Amino acid sequence: MLTAIFKKKLSDDQLSTIFVNGVLDVVDKSFSEVACLIKEDPAFVTPPDLSKANDGHFTMIVIVANLNFLGGSFEADQSVRLEKLIITKFSEIFEVEEGQFKNYLTEYRNFISRVNHPSKNMIYGMSKAIFHKYKLNEYQDDYFRSMDCPNPLFLKRMDEVVVNFIWNWEAFFKRYKMVG
Repeated sequence: MLTAIFKKKLSDDQLSTIFVNGVLDVVDKSFSEVACLIKEDPAFVTPPDLSKANDGHFTMIVIVANLNFLGGSFEADQSVRLEKLIITKFSEIFEVEEGQFKNYLTEYRNFISRVNHPSKNMIYGMSKAIFHKYKLNEYQDDYFRSMDCPNPLFLKRMDEVVVNFIWNWEAFFKRYKMVG
């Protein structure tokens, strides 16, 4: 009850900072576990070699998905402002020009859309994007490998993993209130 009364007030800039740091923190701390889950997945005939894989693709997939869900939690004008702030902060962290980072986002959005077609389900799209970006097809049994299609059981298990990387705005708004 008291938490509803004494919510911490945040500006758009503060929220975007918390969001960017939170996304990067969870990816940094969890990618090795995700890679391990992929390696141990029974859908693969031989364990995928992710020893040299970095979290770059995974990070971009998580960022794109979270930006996709941003509009559902904010008014349109605030969503646009927040996305711009978030993109600015990510481009500074990754030390690329903002325009270049926007291009990366567009490339990943288009890629997810293409591998996920005709589905519009972003969680499913994240799983498919991970499958393709980390070239997991070569580790599947002959049937799925010949179709160049992810095993649906693998996708289902990945969906259960990637959903944990989507920002929980409902829980966030229980602790924070937006100002200005």
